[in-house]
Amino acid sequence: MRKSVKISLIAVFGALHAVLYFLSFGLWRNWAIYIEAIEGITLGPQAGFAAALIGSSIARMVKFDPLWMFGIVAEPVSVLLAGFLSQGKWKPAALAYAGMLLAYFAHPFGRMLPLWTILDILFAFIIIYPAAKLSKRLYGTGLKQMSLSLVLISFVCTATDSLVRVFLLIPAGLHVMFSDFSTFQNLQNIFELAALSSYIEDALVVVVSLVVGVPLLIALSKLGFFQKVKQR
Repeated sequence: MRKSVKISLIAVFGALHAVLYFLSFGLWRNWAIYIEAIEGITLGPQAGFAAALIGSSIARMVKFDPLWMFGIVAEPVSVLLAGFLSQGKWKPAALAYAGMLLAYFAHPFGRMLPLWTILDILFAFIIIYPAAKLSKRLYGTGLKQMSLSLVLISFVCTATDSLVRVFLLIPAGLHVMFSDFSTFQNLQNIFELAALSSYIEDALVVVVSLVVGVPLLIALSKLGFFQKVKQR
């Protein structure tokens, strides 16, 4: 991809990322999670990371969020791992997951909180390898093959967003900065409510990927946008 095109796409996706943040309402994360996988797949890990970082940072400068540090870290990292998976690189994602999960279970709160609250994250960890191996199917025009690959990468991407936030909240110790988490019981109540919302968001991300992501990738593929990727 030419440098000028890459910079233009970073700006476009960064702006879209910010706009979706402004439009958000409903569940606990903002609407930018619905394009994180597409950012990573279209731009690749480095450029995708830059677009998400720029978009998430600008959005929170304009519209302040007291939990700003979670999104500014989680969203770019999720795009980064989606970009790696789309290129068939499973090891960076697996290592990131293994490190954050080990830190979570090493923390007393991680061992005390119900396991059901992170089942989607654990499932995403399991499917990292097949998601990466199926990534070449993203760049053809076969609807079924592309849909399966995109669904797997999108699911891992949104679960990564959750995992990074969980890592920052508990092993990294950011829970001590907020009065809402002043006791373990308060933390558990909020954590369980967020987990329920996450499962709904996981399903919504998959639906959006199928309805919006697949047609977009097919169109870009037919235009030859992914030609070099297909030949790797």
